[in-house]
Amino acid sequence: MQAASELAHRLPRITLSAATTLPSGLATLDAALPGGGWPQGAVTELLPAVTGIGELSLLMPALAQLTQAGRQVALLAPPCLPYAPALLQQGVDLGQLLWIRASHDAALLWSAEQLLRCPAVGAVLLWPRQIDDRRVRRLQLAAEAGGGCAWLYRPAVADRQSSPAALRLRLHPLADGLRLDIFKARGGLARAVVVHTAAAAAA
Repeated sequence: MQAASELAHRLPRITLSAATTLPSGLATLDAALPGGGWPQGAVTELLPAVTGIGELSLLMPALAQLTQAGRQVALLAPPCLPYAPALLQQGVDLGQLLWIRASHDAALLWSAEQLLRCPAVGAVLLWPRQIDDRRVRRLQLAAEAGGGCAWLYRPAVADRQSSPAALRLRLHPLADGLRLDIFKARGGLARAVVVHTAAAAAA
């Protein structure tokens, strides 16, 4: 766990933008999100109906923006090995990408907090096996301190539980894309958005 802390201190410090949201790169989604994009300095929960329906590709335009701007992006314990050619094709700078494995959730969540507190880290994506409200709140406080985006992947059944996350979305597969159900958003109303794969690729 020491490595993540040392890494956070070694990364270059970058002046944060005054913007409170990060454009998703998808016009229909930005129109539905409060502030016109993903909330920065906050936790967003993504709850896919099943794994492997494009839940990572949804974030590709935002990850490309961050890495091209020199911000680090950390992937903590993703269920599948990131496919470098696909990331490159979407414009992600692999030199700014960190892939971190963790032997257990305590190490994963500790590492996520350290990285989120570092202003040079633009986003942290994490896939814990289990997480409770207290740990989500700790992630939220860390994101507020660093100003980056925290994307937390949780199983679909987690929508039955309350959460301190700023934004929560259910992800459902469609024949040619995803349906996103925004069921919690600060300053916004619950609504559904359809995101086509063609639109995501063009973003």
